[in-house]
Amino acid sequence: MGIFDFLSGQFIDVIHWTDNTRDTMVWRFEREGHEIKYGAKLTVREGQAAVFVHEGQLADVFTPGLYLLETNNMPILTSLQHWDHGFKSPFKSEIYFVNTTRFSNLKWGTKNPIMLRDPEFGPTRLRAFGTYTVRVADPALFLREIVGTDGEFTMNEISYQIRNIIVQEFSRVVAASGIPALDMAANTADLGKLVATAIDPTLHEYGLAIPELYIENISLPPAVEAALDKRTSMGLAGDLGKFTQYSAAEAMTAAAANPAGGGMAAGLGAGMGMAMANQMANQGPWGPMPAAAAPPPPPPPPVEHVWHIAQGGQVSGPFSKAAMGRKVTEGTLTRSSMVWTQGQDGWMQAEDVTELAHLFTVMPPPPPGA
Repeated sequence: MGIFDFLSGQFIDVIHWTDNTRDTMVWRFEREGHEIKYGAKLTVREGQAAVFVHEGQLADVFTPGLYLLETNNMPILTSLQHWDHGFKSPFKSEIYFVNTTRFSNLKWGTKNPIMLRDPEFGPTRLRAFGTYTVRVADPALFLREIVGTDGEFTMNEISYQIRNIIVQEFSRVVAASGIPALDMAANTADLGKLVATAIDPTLHEYGLAIPELYIENISLPPAVEAALDKRTSMGLAGDLGKFTQYSAAEAMTAAAANPAGGGMAAGLGAGMGMAMANQMANQGPWGPMPAAAAPPPPPPPPVEHVWHIAQGGQVSGPFSKAAMGRKVTEGTLTRSSMVWTQGQDGWMQAEDVTELAHLFTVMPPPPPGA
């Protein structure tokens, strides 16, 4: 630096900042060697705050106004500098201007769907997006916790972190609200206030505040939306018979207006016309005529029992009734044989079963005393 630049710097006694970037949150006033002239004028405009950092330690915070940098206006900085009364040499400090206005039209949205239990749809996924505004509520805390020594801190450097906080709290609030997904559109204002209230303690630790948070849209997965559209279409159709007739008439009109369709269009129109004629023939003066009663279906065939035989600790079967008759003739099934069929309460002797008892009448019983 040349001697003339140094001297001109010593005589500059007006410190101020004007911003036209619309996204700068903190800007550091640059002076050669960070030397601030004693008695210089500090202009802090509305929507700004000036933070003095002396030898790495935060000294004073100035709100909007015009200040003459003297010992009576800087009590903390004076105690750090150990100025005696009347000491008027330049002092070395860093001045950070903090933008305290609202940064608006900031976007947020759910990167991935939010899983929740909906009282109507069951487990489902939701997406949401909206806008929010943020401002610096505590310049000193914001400088200490977020900015550090950054000479030009913009909104983009912290917007991603704020979006993550919003999405996290939005997921928690929506899952705990118990509001059905179909009713969330009517409650976006209340949900936005709840989310902003839930975010406030976390941002307060950064020296920030969110005055406004808006939920612009809450959407369901495409498959659920398609099912809802079908359900809505069925409700709008009303009487499906009249809706079918109307659709057929519209299709006939379109086919007649399309001469390129040729025979295919004519055949389609004829088929639809016959279908409409049949429908009209079934219409009575007071509505559709009842269809002719169909004959009752025949009763189901009886279920044939099958039998199991227990002999010597082994179970064989199942055998049909005809097979059981052959076993009686062969002598492998006797009156005392133990049999069982579905629905029977335990094993029984064959002669005690009504359906099998008559099988033994074709052969004479054993003689008495045998």
